[in-house]
Amino acid sequence: MSPQPKAAVGAPLSRVDGRLKVTGQAKYAADHDIKGVLHAVVVDSSIGRGRITGIDTRAAEAQPGVLGIISHLDKPRLAYRDNPGPFPGGRLRVFQDDTVRFFGQPVAVVVATALEAAQHAAELVKVSYDAEQPSTDLTRGQAVDGPAPFARPYARGNAAEALGSADVRMEMTYRLSRNHHNPMETQATVARWDGDELTLWDKTQHVIGTRNELAAVFGIPQENVRVLSPFVGGAFGNALRAWPHVTIAALAARELGRPVKLALTRRQMYFTVGYRPAYEYKLSLGSTRRGRLTAMTHEMKYETSRYEQFWEANLALGQMLYAVPNVSQNVRIVPLDVSTPMWMRGPGYSSSAFVIETAVDELAHRLGIDPIELRLRNEPGEDPSTQQPFSTRRLRECFRVGAREFGWHRRNPRPRSTRDGDWLIGTGVATGCYDVFRGQAQAHARLDADGTAVLQSATHDTGTGTYTSMTQVAADALGLAVRQVEFRLGDSAMPPAPAQGASQTMLSVGSAVQDTCDKLRRQAVQLAVEDEGSPLHGVAADDVVVRGGRLHVKGSPARGETYRQLLARNNLTHLEARGSYTPEEESRFSMYGYAAMFAEVAVDARLGLVRVRRMLGVYDAGRIISPKLADSQAIGGMVGGIGAALLEHTVTDHRDGRIVNANLADYLVPVNADIPDLKAVYLDGEDYRADPIGVKSLGELVQIGVAPAIANAVFHATGRRVRDLPITAEALL
Repeated sequence: MSPQPKAAVGAPLSRVDGRLKVTGQAKYAADHDIKGVLHAVVVDSSIGRGRITGIDTRAAEAQPGVLGIISHLDKPRLAYRDNPGPFPGGRLRVFQDDTVRFFGQPVAVVVATALEAAQHAAELVKVSYDAEQPSTDLTRGQAVDGPAPFARPYARGNAAEALGSADVRMEMTYRLSRNHHNPMETQATVARWDGDELTLWDKTQHVIGTRNELAAVFGIPQENVRVLSPFVGGAFGNALRAWPHVTIAALAARELGRPVKLALTRRQMYFTVGYRPAYEYKLSLGSTRRGRLTAMTHEMKYETSRYEQFWEANLALGQMLYAVPNVSQNVRIVPLDVSTPMWMRGPGYSSSAFVIETAVDELAHRLGIDPIELRLRNEPGEDPSTQQPFSTRRLRECFRVGAREFGWHRRNPRPRSTRDGDWLIGTGVATGCYDVFRGQAQAHARLDADGTAVLQSATHDTGTGTYTSMTQVAADALGLAVRQVEFRLGDSAMPPAPAQGASQTMLSVGSAVQDTCDKLRRQAVQLAVEDEGSPLHGVAADDVVVRGGRLHVKGSPARGETYRQLLARNNLTHLEARGSYTPEEESRFSMYGYAAMFAEVAVDARLGLVRVRRMLGVYDAGRIISPKLADSQAIGGMVGGIGAALLEHTVTDHRDGRIVNANLADYLVPVNADIPDLKAVYLDGEDYRADPIGVKSLGELVQIGVAPAIANAVFHATGRRVRDLPITAEALL
């Protein structure tokens, strides 16, 4: 058929759900007031390892409004059937035994008629323990092999031999601290049972995954569980699985026979809903004196819980980012008495990018080569790890455009050469890269007799703008104005979609929406050309396009009719279609999104304080569906990268496993005063080898490369190389 006119895609539209959010009408998980709802508060363990020897609930049960207290002493019936979870090794089974596996583990839940009553009663529950010394220090824990196949050792060439004969050889050790997600909305769940059917209003990035997990935990069919999550107030990865509090809310609702609401406190968010794990990463590299990389070895270890084996994609960059003929990689995990980590924006890639990109920068300084030039000298012509051609790889153009926009040519390459009063000024650069992750998705569309359309898919909007971007794709595919299209999401009863993570939503769900709307539009066109009463009767279907809800002959806009006229004449209340997207099992191409990140910092010469002055990101991210949403993503990614580089650091008291800065007063995240001039530029282009709508990853990509660009700028400003994150004033004095 003729290509549809493009009016919505590529336009900088404001969010279609924006008015609901700014007027307080958007309902998040804890906002759902279900008739007869009770309130639950979790009692957390106050030791990091050991056994529960007793739970005294007498004072708590005597409080007005308290209706029940549940712990392992009640032996609650939970099936915990096998359900393929995200990590090998099992799951935390709440209230099933007396074992304490980490500080802050849920050990009981108090349910009352009012939140304040539940909170007060929870403080009165007395738990006694037989405590043991927990192991919570990555540097002292025993490393073991990571979960296969995610941590399988990798090698090409002979890295040890190449390092031994390299003109230049460098060996470096990096330490990256644990980071927590800290979304604005804390985790919350409302659970209601109707017989053996469970409904959850939950903060989640995967309604289908939460449905499947709760069905497995309670031993009921998946179709008996419905999960609703229409709005999510940020997540960054920590809502990608059903954490213990979801099970606890559903359990309490079943035991009490009434709906139950459970919302975690900000403090509890640090103990049971994941975090980016701490890393120790040793990197060795060898090169010629002209800056051609000849060898790299990667030895890394990171923390995980004892009851599960966490994994993340930390190997890819070391294999494909540069044309290095000799590479070896080994990943190990350190099981500790902690809760399980969770994927956090740019998982694995952000950690490895900091190491690789600061090491390459250090090599550039040692060789006296411009950092951009050194990177370009090691650009591969194809993926070195697979020998596949890249679907697109426009990194050279990213650096060229970025250097021009940032004013890189004005840079004095000598460290500590530029000052502004007491401030040392430095600029740095780094590469960002993230793979094109794709998943199966389905969508359903209905075109009503009034000429409006409703689409739905069980996807999510965590603040990323899914409502808006999917509406844009649908509007163009159907030839409607944006205001005539409604997109619905966040309901496990809708056509299935993957989790909103790994930057796969726009690609996967967007492609399913495109397929669905193409089918619906063609259905309407076919109806028109076969209808003797239509002005389009007898016209070849391929010659019909739709614009503004009106079907007409391409090149002859006067000959046509509207959807409303077509459906009314045929006595139809609606047309509907279901579409899908399924990626091919094996691609012939290596598919990644790329970024060139530039940063300028100022460092107080006497105090060691670091301030980011400006940042620029230039992205090869395929087709940009919504420039305004893309800018929101890019700026948010830069803010997150600033936090990781300079501020964020989870502090654990290794004596008992307590996180001592489990609040937003002591766990520092960037605030408005920390955010300077941030700018994003997107290269024009599409990647139709990656998917039918030509998009690539963006949501993760925009954070990867930010921290190393800042670290490299700090080195340029001060002449001091810091290999630990976050970069503190103490490290610069």
